[in-house]
Amino acid sequence: MKKIFTSIVIINIIGIIIGLMIAPRETILADSSIEKDRLEIIKEKGIITIAAPSKEIPFFWINQETNEMSGIDADIINEIIRRLGVNKVEIKEVTFANLLDKFNTDNSIDIAVGGIFITPESENLAAFTQPLYKESETVIVPRFSKINFMSDLKNAVVGVEKGTIFEDLAKKWKENNLIKDVLSLESTTDLFDAINNGKIDAGLADSIIINYYIKEKNPLLRQLKGYTPELQGVMGIAVKKDDVSLLNALDKAINDMKADGALYSILVKNGLDKNNMINN
Repeated sequence: MKKIFTSIVIINIIGIIIGLMIAPRETILADSSIEKDRLEIIKEKGIITIAAPSKEIPFFWINQETNEMSGIDADIINEIIRRLGVNKVEIKEVTFANLLDKFNTDNSIDIAVGGIFITPESENLAAFTQPLYKESETVIVPRFSKINFMSDLKNAVVGVEKGTIFEDLAKKWKENNLIKDVLSLESTTDLFDAINNGKIDAGLADSIIINYYIKEKNPLLRQLKGYTPELQGVMGIAVKKDDVSLLNALDKAINDMKADGALYSILVKNGLDKNNMINN
């Protein structure tokens, strides 16, 4: 009987020791499962990290003189983070064609911006805020080009930015024998350089980009006469699909900016007007 009692005591002691050894580990595991969400981390650090193309004028670019971000989306982001109480933006430069892929594979990136159309394809890769503004596409040619109408593009090489919805449209034109060929380029800057150098006969791009360049950069370019846009798009900010609280906070800031006129002021400052505004 004494041996049995002793055995029971020993077993209990061993059980207590094992319990003490395991308990802290279980507690640690339990604590580690309670992770802070991305919005909390952003606010604690006072820093938001964004993926964006560096030459997507006028949506987003890095000013070489000030090393600061500029453009429509940059101004919108600056106003949003001010309202969120975030002090600093860190930028990871990515080509537009790789923007959402990089965004999804790099967990240190919080959001992605830079003239991103909200489409069924892009929504497969990320969640999006409510639309910021809207636009369509247009075609640009050298001012003294003999190309005046859509029918004149049959023998033309048309340039587009890689990874945009306009690339798909241009390829469809080629399949339907409306144009001779498509040349995909890394950025809008490359697209305009290709037109100026005679590498392409015309360019297909965002109307906002083209209007900006004609007004600010290159008076020797013009839009195709009588062109009727085939695409109507809206722009948004990409958020990782699990970051619900961050998405909600961004949407609230955007709603407030629409309500108090701040968003419209940013659009007007960047050469847009009420036709680009989305009220709901």
